[in-house]
Amino acid sequence: MLAGFSSLLLAPALFYGWLCILRPSRSDRQQVLFQGIVYQRRAVSQTRPVMLHIVTIDLTAPGVKPLVTPGLPEKGKKTNARTTSEFLNEFKLQLAVNGSYFHNFYEKSPWDYYPHSGDPSYPLGEVISNGHRYSNPEENKAVLCFAQNNLAQIFVSGKCPKDTFQAIAGQEMLVTEGKPVISHLQENKPYPRLAAAINQKGNKLWLIAVDGKQPLYSEGLTLTELTKTAIDLGADSAINMDGGGSVTLVMGKADGAKVLNAPVHTKLPMRERPVGNHLGFYALPTSVNTAKSK
Repeated sequence: MLAGFSSLLLAPALFYGWLCILRPSRSDRQQVLFQGIVYQRRAVSQTRPVMLHIVTIDLTAPGVKPLVTPGLPEKGKKTNARTTSEFLNEFKLQLAVNGSYFHNFYEKSPWDYYPHSGDPSYPLGEVISNGHRYSNPEENKAVLCFAQNNLAQIFVSGKCPKDTFQAIAGQEMLVTEGKPVISHLQENKPYPRLAAAINQKGNKLWLIAVDGKQPLYSEGLTLTELTKTAIDLGADSAINMDGGGSVTLVMGKADGAKVLNAPVHTKLPMRERPVGNHLGFYALPTSVNTAKSK
């Protein structure tokens, strides 16, 4: 009886430990994932442990095309929540991240949270998918816009040009004209983060996913540190996207989606959160697969 009770008490700790083992190794790695898409993993130990996942996307590469989660035709209903892996698999994409801030949302326990996959969700700020806007601009939510020729722009106004084909809103601007925009930041603690950044020509995009809320593995970056990361990459403009337990980066493989970072939904490592919308990319396979680990 006592042995069985002890095993029951140990079960949650063993399950949590098993999830921790599934996290990406705290080691540096660089790999060409697809034509025009390069992935880099950085394990940082200075100040605090941090895991960075950086994807560089050449928007002029053959086969590269962005896609934002399409809206629903029903009046007053914007999207059904999905995990990032579900989004990638449904639309047969090669790469995807979570996207805009959204409501409604709460997280009380591993079994009591909202939304679940399939629940109604309402992304905030301007969202455009395949030329159709299903969420209106908001002044305090900057937006990443893609024209039909794939070139990207970020607008602090929160509103995209008329010829925009795909768009997804974030929150505050981090970088404008290559310079940091941090004087207005109200929250600046280490945290899981997602940023999107572009070069001056708008033909190169960086997605920066930062793991956090996982002591000894990755505690996250401040917005100031995230801003510096984007500038060091060469960003002319950068935007803060939805962070926290929403941060998820996945790639497509022959057997389905592979999670590249360590999401932490309901405080459980490697558990994906269903979110309001996403940003994904189609891409062509590459015969060049250069991987460097250390």
